[in-house]
Amino acid sequence: MDVSGTDGRLLLNLMSASSRRAEVIANNIANQNTPGFKRSTVEFEDLLAEELRRFDGGDLTAIAPEERVDLLTPSRGDGNNVHMELEMNAMQQNRLMYETYSAILAGRMEMIRASIEESR
Repeated sequence: MDVSGTDGRLLLNLMSASSRRAEVIANNIANQNTPGFKRSTVEFEDLLAEELRRFDGGDLTAIAPEERVDLLTPSRGDGNNVHMELEMNAMQQNRLMYETYSAILAGRMEMIRASIEESR
């Protein structure tokens, strides 16, 4: 699959961040009953948006997802701050983002395929 160009690599990075986020959410859910466990999040889109706001011609594909421990969400009495509603909402939002990125990538690949076939 040819995803040459910054936009193609950036799209793959978005998909990779979404995939990593799904793993982190699954880990949060698996540890929902572990005393003292703190949920984690994966930040990428916000980092990308911040970089775009102050874009200075650098390489946007060099931005990497960051896994962060969530210390702001209130904890239960056992110190665990995993709330199933929050995780299920995060999972649904992440799935929709991944599907969107995947559809964009599929459209891009179809345009490349059509361009190659047309040039034959």
